[in-house]
Amino acid sequence: MARRKKGRRISGWVIIDKPAGVSSNAVVNKVRWAFDAQKAGHAGTLDPEATGLLAVALGEATKTIPYVTDALKAYEFTVRLGQATNTDDAEGVVINSSDKRPSTSEIEAALPRFIGEIEQVPPKFSAVKVDGQRSYALARSGEDVELEARPLIVDRLEVIDRPDDDHVNLKMVCGKGGYVRSIARDLGQSLGCFGHVLKLRRIWSGPFDLEGALDFSTIEEHPRSPELDSYLQPITAGLVDLPEAKVTAEGAMRLQNGNPGEVAFTSASFGDIAWASHQGQPIAIGQYLSGELHPTRVFRL
Repeated sequence: MARRKKGRRISGWVIIDKPAGVSSNAVVNKVRWAFDAQKAGHAGTLDPEATGLLAVALGEATKTIPYVTDALKAYEFTVRLGQATNTDDAEGVVINSSDKRPSTSEIEAALPRFIGEIEQVPPKFSAVKVDGQRSYALARSGEDVELEARPLIVDRLEVIDRPDDDHVNLKMVCGKGGYVRSIARDLGQSLGCFGHVLKLRRIWSGPFDLEGALDFSTIEEHPRSPELDSYLQPITAGLVDLPEAKVTAEGAMRLQNGNPGEVAFTSASFGDIAWASHQGQPIAIGQYLSGELHPTRVFRL
């Protein structure tokens, strides 16, 4: 007989305003403990010193993580001009410096080359795997890690303001797998002055933003309480970018058993990925084909 998992069978999304100095995994573990949830995961890592939105999924909501992770995300960040570090952020050691300081107009003129479909080399101090090992672990041990460029879609990159000659504040909207540290590094190189990220904050991710986000201190102050449960958003909050397919009662039953289910109404086109609902409850995620949804993920609520 299988051992029952500890914790509540609770499902939904919790949006955290992550503070600096704590890892994304540590936040997830704290949220799981505070909500007494059986299962938890997050939709997109933030560096330990970065702040802002971290979307944490509990229970069956973890099945919707890929659809939030794949969505666009927005960051506001400060680039320290004139210095390159080995980590591409303020936590590292300065490895190059320059007295050159580009004008704001020069910075704005350089930004278009980082917009659109670009190729980006991740920072050496990142979680990218190299021969089965994390790049940051190899870098910390003194190895000279060579990472391959990866494709990235940058929807928008713009100057917010220029507080002084040494710093520029930027906003970027990008797709999955983007490293803000790499943008700062490469922008500094293209301007001939070097650069690294000084501060970084994620302000929205897919369907989620920071409005009403749960402060991390609240988790520690009110664990396992009705007040904390009030911050739980439904599973469907992570599915707003997918079309809904309303299924019949028989279709819902078939989907629950892993079989294609009849769709009564949907705005999805043939071949689209959609989520099935019956009487307002999420049933499954799958591909819409010829009046039926073919499930790839089934919710067990």
